[in-house]
This record gives sequence, C-alpha cells and structure tokens, in this order.
Amino acid sequence: MFARVKKSGKYQYLQIVENRKEKGKVKQRVIATVGRMDQLQEKNRVETLIRSLSRFSEKALLILSGSSDIAAEAVKIGPAMIFERLWKETGIREAIRQMLADRKFEFDVERAIFLTVLHRLMVPGSDRACDKWRRDYRVEGTEDLDLHHLYRAMNFLGEELQDQTDACPFSPRCNKDRLEELIFFGQRDLFSELELVFFDTTSIYFEGQGGNIGHRGFSKDHRPDLKQMVVGAVIDDKGRPICCEMWPGNTADVKTLIPVAERLCQRFGIQQFCIVADRGMISNETVAELERRKLPYILGVRMRRVKEVKTEVLSRPGRYTEVYPEGVDSKDPSPLKVKQVVHNGKRYLVCCNSRQARKDAADREAIISSLKEQLKKGAKILVGNKGYRRYLKVSKNSVAIDMSKVEEASRFDGKWVLTTNTDLPAAKVALKYKELWMVERVFRDVKTLLETRPVFHQRDENIRGHVFCSFLALILRKELERRLNNAGHDFEWSDIKQDLEALQTVTIEEGEKRFAIRTECQGHCGKIFQAVGVALPPTIREITG
Repeated sequence: MFARVKKSGKYQYLQIVENRKEKGKVKQRVIATVGRMDQLQEKNRVETLIRSLSRFSEKALLILSGSSDIAAEAVKIGPAMIFERLWKETGIREAIRQMLADRKFEFDVERAIFLTVLHRLMVPGSDRACDKWRRDYRVEGTEDLDLHHLYRAMNFLGEELQDQTDACPFSPRCNKDRLEELIFFGQRDLFSELELVFFDTTSIYFEGQGGNIGHRGFSKDHRPDLKQMVVGAVIDDKGRPICCEMWPGNTADVKTLIPVAERLCQRFGIQQFCIVADRGMISNETVAELERRKLPYILGVRMRRVKEVKTEVLSRPGRYTEVYPEGVDSKDPSPLKVKQVVHNGKRYLVCCNSRQARKDAADREAIISSLKEQLKKGAKILVGNKGYRRYLKVSKNSVAIDMSKVEEASRFDGKWVLTTNTDLPAAKVALKYKELWMVERVFRDVKTLLETRPVFHQRDENIRGHVFCSFLALILRKELERRLNNAGHDFEWSDIKQDLEALQTVTIEEGEKRFAIRTECQGHCGKIFQAVGVALPPTIREITG
C-alpha cells in the first residue's frame, strides 16, 4: 500500500493505492482519494494525516514543517538501563535503602551512589569528574544532584558505626561493611555452596596526603615515595566478590590473613570454608595460627626463600601426575603436572606447567645471550641491571657469568609450590589454586576502576566510600559477565562499554511537539540487553506531557 498523485484535468489528487495480484498479474486498486493536493498542502493536512498515522507504527517518519525552530538533544541510555537492572537484582539498591530507612538526608543518597558507581564502570575518575560526566547520560533520579551530594554519599559509605563489634584490628567497622553483609544475605542462595574463598591485596597510592589511612609502605605500584592504602578483596570460587577490606598503607600482607578469616566467620556466618591465598600472604606465624584455629587453607609457598622447600621439597624424587580442569581435553600438549611431597608432617604440592617451563627457559637463554654480548662492552652497566645481576659472579677485578646460578634458576622453571592442611586430592588443590588468577584479575579490574588520581578526598570516610564504590562497580561488572557467559557470550569489556554507550535517545522538539528517537543497536548491544532481560525502548515515540 502506498500514496500517489493522480492528475485529472488541471488538478492533482492524492490517492491511497494498493497492489494486488490477479491471475499472476499485478494490478492497482484505489483505496481512497484523500483530496486535491493544492488544498491539502495549503492547510498542512498531509502532515496532520502522517502524524496521526505515526501513532500506529514505531518506524513512522518524523515529519517537520520547518515553520518553527527545531531543538534536538541526544543522551546515552544504554549503560544506565543495563546496570540499573543489575543494581536492583543483585540486591544493592534494596540494601542501601534499608540502611537509609532511619536517616534523614535531604537528597537521594541511593541515587548519588548509583551515579558514582556507574561512572566508575564506564569512565573511571574522580567524583568531580563524575559530576561533569553525567551531563551526557540519562540516569533516572539524579537530575537534582550536585557535586557536594556525591561527596556526602561517599562520606555515608565510609562513616564509622557506633557498634565496633567484629571490627578489623587495622581499621574501624563502617557503613560499607554493613552494606556488604546485607547484600550477601540478600543473595545467600547464590553463596549457599561457599566452600573456597580467595583472598589477595593490592596497594593504591595517593598523589596527596590520603587522610589518616595514607601511609608509606611496601608499594606494589613501585611508588614508595608516595603515601598509600592497602585494599584486600575476598571472592568466592565462582568469581563473585564478597567483601573488600581497607587498611593503612603500612599494613603488612602477612598480618591480614588471620583477621580476614575471622571476619568471614563472624560477619557472614560461614562455618566451614577453605581460604586460598598467594605466597605473599603467609609467614610461619600465620600458618601456625591457621593450624591452631583449625582453618583449612591452600597457600602458595616462597619456594626460592623457604629453605626446606628449596633444598628438600623440590629435590624429592617422585612422579608427576597430569591433571586437567573439567571440560578440558586430556590431549592437551602442556597439561598441569602435580607431585605430592610430605616433609616434617607438612603436605606440599609441587606443580609444574610445561608451557611456562619452556617460556622460562627461553627467557633465561635470551638474557644469557644478551649478557655475553654486554660483557664484551664493559662490566659497570651490568651490575646495576637486576635482570643481569642474578646470573653474575663479581670478583675484585672481574665480572663473569656464574653458570651455577644459571643451573640453579633452571630448577624453578614453570614450577610453584603449595602447602595445604586439607585432605582434598592433590589435583583439586592445584586446580583451585590456579583459580587464584580470578583475584589477580579482580585487582586488575579494581586498579582500572580506581584510576581516580589525583584523589581529592582528604577524610578517611570519603576515601573509604570512594574506594567502596569501585567495589560495587566490580560486583555489577562480574554479574554482567556471569549473565553473558550463561547466554554463551564472551565479550571484551571495552567492546561492552563502547556498544552500550552507542545506544542513545535523540529528543527532537518542534513547536509543541516532542519526539524521542532511539538509535540502532551497535555491535553486542542487543545481545547484552537480551542476556540481562531488559527490553529496548521503541524506535520512535511521541512525548506527551
């Protein structure tokens, strides 16, 4: 069906015509003659008719008369629509509102927190940057928020509780701790099989003073000249973040594991779990305390520094057993190999990755080859090079390659050593420890989400709230990734952000008429909406009221 103009005499008439087949031939039939074109155009009746018909079609054209000024405004709608749904279904929104039930704020704190979290997900930055960023995004309920509201929301999250029961020795118990517990218990069915928890820490440095929590300490960012804070994260074996811890920057990793284990029991009512942590988390005192408390653990061991591991465990003869994760082909040319060693009543597992062993050997060979060339040019520059120095033998009058050090280094190619007090099979222990990469990945994500320097907050409360918003952002990101994986998708995070930000609504206003036009879905956008269960807005609609 279509419109056409039919000339009859000196006039032209607008007709509605349809095509139909009769005996295999296409014939046209006039449905209606709307009227004379000169009369219709004189009174703008064509535009009126089309506007009326547009109510019955999403894909109708927007007709503009050109008789008045036209205003157009575009805002990004994809990020808020997706993460608003996850914000609600993970229980974060309800948990915040529950905490605010007895508080009398003159602004919507929950909306201020969501706005900050959404900003961390899309464009990491400071709260001041967030206040400028939101202009180009549609986030319902944030229209009346100002910058000082964002600061006050951060203060609320990091505010100390009056009841300091179960507080960590290194930091007070705050609103953010209570919020983590409400989220956990609200989603308890997801964590009902919580058997293993993974724990690791990282350091975040400040350009400024960093409040009272800012101290100089061992910097994993290699910035010992700046004050920092220590942030720890606990996740389950499905990659779901459970809680985060924040300590002064001079807190040693080896002192944090026991308090974290205690708090998991006290805060979340977890009666039995196995804690998995990296070798930087442990000391002899830490292991002894875990044994005394009968807490199951799988811990990495510093195999180059622990004498009994270096001299006894790694030297113990025995056959390696190949292990494979569930669903991985047993014909893998570089499988993980595990050997169990019991020494002085302790259970050790020596793990070896063949692919990594080959890489380590190739890297060392490249260093030795380069070192031989450099020795011909002079020795002074070599002593200060950490990569070269480990293989050098320095005497009073000469510098040479120490082949005994080269041979010693080869003993560690592709290997790592674990210790555990569990009775889990050796294969399962090794595979579970390999999953510690999830925590390392979490911290890579946290580092990205925390690209907020320079940090403008000077109060500990605001700093804690600021960091915790990044943790909330991480919960939403992991939940989105989980749903995409369940739907059979594996998208890059950068592509997800780009495709969500490409979805916009363009509002066009002419006279008293306003229309909202949605742009097309780009890339993975449509699949993301399907995985989360969010319906796309109509392509075009008239705005009334």
